Amino acid sequence: MIRPTAEQQKRWNDEGYLVFEKAIQGDDLKRLQDAFDHWSAICKEDWLHRIETGQSAGTFYDIPDPFAKDEIFIDLVDHPSYYGALMSFTNDQLILLGPQVRTVPPGPISYSSWHPDVPFSNPLHIKVQIYVHDVLPESGEFAFVPGSHKPNSGPYPKVKRSKSMPGHKAFPSKAGTAIVFNSYGWHTSMDNHTNVARKSIILIYEKSTPNRISPDTFASIANYCQTQQRRKLFGLEKYDT
Repeated sequence: MIRPTAEQQKRWNDEGYLVFEKAIQGDDLKRLQDAFDHWSAICKEDWLHRIETGQSAGTFYDIPDPFAKDEIFIDLVDHPSYYGALMSFTNDQLILLGPQVRTVPPGPISYSSWHPDVPFSNPLHIKVQIYVHDVLPESGEFAFVPGSHKPNSGPYPKVKRSKSMPGHKAFPSKAGTAIVFNSYGWHTSMDNHTNVARKSIILIYEKSTPNRISPDTFASIANYCQTQQRRKLFGLEKYDT
């Protein structure tokens, strides 16, 4: 397991995020791109139908139940590029809450306003955003306000445009980049002014607390969880208290 360096730990503590360039590469990246593009194309038809019938907004769509569709989505959850950092930040008590395998079509305004995901009373909540294809500037890239994960930070203004948030940092990057961020922090997806959809995977984690996740949640993929470490990560076994 690759633990974070002292420099990475300091950045995490001070700024609330880490960027792992080339986290997914080679055959793993090709498998991911093929699986994502295949299922995204299939799910797009249903999404367009739901827009036409008023059941869904036209801002983004997710591939439902991705773990059942391709093993590569499961393998990302404990990928060695960033898994050791996630474990360290949660004192080796990491659990997965779920994935979002997301396509964000072009649009003049972001589908998401600036926000934190959870209050500070929540156990440590971490997300990993993985770019499936290259994400250029102004193409819906992830953005974060460094330091906004701290309880004494802010307040942060309500802004009409994503780029108007003071002190923010946007993260255009190459395919395979993984951005780990503290979900107490303020973040968003920037406006997509290109003609290309942003394709990314968002993995949602938390520091384990009793009964936070039911063993039934990921029971359908138990056959892929042969190690005790992975079984605890997916909530199939409990951590010692």
